[in-house]
Amino acid sequence: MHKNNRHKQGYNFTALVKAHPDLLQFIIKNQYNNQDTIDFANPLAVKSLNLSLLKSEYHVKFWDIPDGYLCPAIPGRVDYIHHLHDLLVVTPKALLPDKTRINVLDIGTGASCIYPILGQREYDWHFVASDVDPISIKVAKHIISSDKSLDRNINCRLQPNSNHIFNGIIAENEFYHLTVCNPPFHSSLAEASKGTTRKLKNLNKGINSSKNQEKTLNFGGQKAELWCPGGELTFIGKMIKESKTFQKQVLWFTCLVSKKDHLSKLKLSLKKSDAKQIKVIDMAQGQKISRFIAWSFYDIN
Repeated sequence: MHKNNRHKQGYNFTALVKAHPDLLQFIIKNQYNNQDTIDFANPLAVKSLNLSLLKSEYHVKFWDIPDGYLCPAIPGRVDYIHHLHDLLVVTPKALLPDKTRINVLDIGTGASCIYPILGQREYDWHFVASDVDPISIKVAKHIISSDKSLDRNINCRLQPNSNHIFNGIIAENEFYHLTVCNPPFHSSLAEASKGTTRKLKNLNKGINSSKNQEKTLNFGGQKAELWCPGGELTFIGKMIKESKTFQKQVLWFTCLVSKKDHLSKLKLSLKKSDAKQIKVIDMAQGQKISRFIAWSFYDIN
């Protein structure tokens, strides 16, 4: 994990239970019976863990998402935030003067609104959080409105056209230093279902009934969170195409890329779009390797 990630030493369940006593009912011993953990295949346990982390580490008093919406893993999400901060640190001061208010656009914020919450708490960034799902925006607004500092710094916007990404969200006179996005990875519901089933098996929880499968798929996220026609390659390709229209209004466009094999095609698309800077930043959480691609139309060297 990133050196600034406060979760790199694992979970302190004593502190987490103190912050959120309801977590206690979900704590179990690991397979070696020598360490506390939770059942990560249980959506209620994961949601309770998230609320405990937000209360204990980020001083968020209220956070809740509806059943069936994506419940993000906070350590991995905040790793993205820290690496984005590093990206700004190496950006020339001419483009980023001291004491500049950092404006960030989150594409597909989800009901959890997790990136804006973490970015505001860690670096006092200002966010616009967008999504195509009205329920996600409604829930995100409810979470944000419950905290004065979040409410001052995060603005939730509904994307009215599911075929657009930046169009309809970025206003004419706005400027963003960063965009963040956890794109829909899969190309169809069937592919998303297979991915969720595979994830469940990796958690040693084989699916034995349609009831369990429905529960697991609901835990996995809504359609817009999980899949879109063409999967992440098409989604990020569309993002690249639209980004050219807003090249003077965004310093760094960034997006997570789940499949390393997609990077070569994405880099080619960016070169064809005349992006002046292209970076791939690798991240690691335990044995899991993830990455995001960043591009800019500014002369940053």
